[in-house]
Amino acid sequence: MTRIATRPYPFRTAEMLRQQGVHPVLARLYAARGLSDARELASELTALIAPSGMLQIDAAASYLADAIGARKKLVIVADYDCDGATACAVALRGLRALGARVDFIVPNRFEYGYGLTPEIVELTVREKQPDVIVTVDNGIASVDGVAEAQRRGIDVVVTDHHLPGDHLPDARVIVNPNQPNCGFPSKNLAGVGVMFYVLLALRAELRRRGVFDAQTQPKLDALLDLVALGTVADVVKLDANNRVLVAQGLKRMRAGKMQPGVAALFRAAGREARNATPFDLGFALGPRLNAAGRLADMSLGIECLTTDDEGRAWAIAQQLDAINRERRDIEADMQDTALLLLDAFDPRDKTTIAVYDDSWHQGVIGIVASRLKDKFYRPTITFAPGGEGLIKGSGRSIAGFHLRDALDLVSKQAPSMITKFGGHAMAAGLTVRAEAFEGFAAAFEAVGRASLDDAQLERVIETDGALEEAYYTTQFIELLGTQVWGQGFAPPLFCDEFRVVNQKILKDKHLKLLLEKDGRRYDAIWFGHVDSLPERARVAFRLDANEYNGVTRVQLLVEHAEPA
Repeated sequence: MTRIATRPYPFRTAEMLRQQGVHPVLARLYAARGLSDARELASELTALIAPSGMLQIDAAASYLADAIGARKKLVIVADYDCDGATACAVALRGLRALGARVDFIVPNRFEYGYGLTPEIVELTVREKQPDVIVTVDNGIASVDGVAEAQRRGIDVVVTDHHLPGDHLPDARVIVNPNQPNCGFPSKNLAGVGVMFYVLLALRAELRRRGVFDAQTQPKLDALLDLVALGTVADVVKLDANNRVLVAQGLKRMRAGKMQPGVAALFRAAGREARNATPFDLGFALGPRLNAAGRLADMSLGIECLTTDDEGRAWAIAQQLDAINRERRDIEADMQDTALLLLDAFDPRDKTTIAVYDDSWHQGVIGIVASRLKDKFYRPTITFAPGGEGLIKGSGRSIAGFHLRDALDLVSKQAPSMITKFGGHAMAAGLTVRAEAFEGFAAAFEAVGRASLDDAQLERVIETDGALEEAYYTTQFIELLGTQVWGQGFAPPLFCDEFRVVNQKILKDKHLKLLLEKDGRRYDAIWFGHVDSLPERARVAFRLDANEYNGVTRVQLLVEHAEPA
């Protein structure tokens, strides 16, 4: 079900990039990823698209400036994932620096679910007494919640990046690059990126009003470590604009200029901030923050990102690390159960997976869905008990299958089956009546059959082809490490044919290899794989610098291999 393919690239574009001073290998990598001009690689803040192009952002800036001037109390309503937590921290730190009275509340996902619901409005009023509610990373679908806030005389400013539904909430202002009629070119901003843009516009408005000048205004670039972390962890597409935000955040981390909580998370994860990469943010820091929202309360994660007390930040980071270890254990048990439930599953007969177990933890189903999607390469939704006769599902998709749109189709075909849903192309969540699970699974499969063909159901591992012998070096690996790779701007994956000189299994779960090509030998490892390779194999691999006993050597990290 898996095959290796080579990304095509326009040779003339690669040659133009090379003539503009881009390294020859990077030139073809960039050309294969759609870049045509070296200026698109600019990572300075001046390369950011101006905030003024975002619909209603100037109105939001003006309204918030008025609210700050009137000493109104702003309350941030956050989301319980890493993007929501970093967006909340950016809002709190930025708005306070700009003179606002501001507090926050983050819903417990198990009691209140996602977004600004009427229940969250009631809780916010009871606990925080807001004059204004500002949503971060949610709100675009909160029609009822905004109406409830209005009924109570509270204005709502929505900042979000998710796709809107059929109706927009009647908020005071909505800032979302994905709302209708918004011409902002970077549609891929994460929630934290949208909030950062609102702060840039608000600071400009306060400058116009004479509150600050260029010398006295707060330096919002101090928040870019948080923006980078939320952007990478939310797996949004790293278009040119997002790459600037991430590059600037990484630059600050490597220079030691970051929030105490971010530094503490690096330490808890055993990573070096001075060598920070997008991989660290997505696979080390992000999961530790997300664990709080999955198993406990994301207010702990938000406190980690907003405290200026290094000791407190370290204490929380250790707590988050412990919660993340617990999350891993729960996830492993759930995955074992899922594989038992899918024991008779044959991907050749199915286009989708929907699986439910009444022992599962609601906070971890999204990760399990992701693991099953990776294993079987099928759009997958996993469900856990949601209380009151409901089950809650979290889904992950494959290329070419828009998950939120698929749920919308199921909802239209069987209106009483799904009580609510939301999300985007690659990830979505929903609530279903427990007795309707089998009916939902059948309806979801019918949508899959209608929209997915055999070619889409085949996993294709896209590579950048062969790498010239001269670049199997730690210096070239360092050069690759200075670039921002990630979602929609895939890290380099090379492919070549090798002779398998030696292979052995490490720790019962990894395949250690010695590969040879043109008389040169390379150490390689295929994590999580134990089946042996034939004598000659076509190998898709990433370059890695492996340090052992003070010596750094090139190692190939195998992603996939097939007989040559």
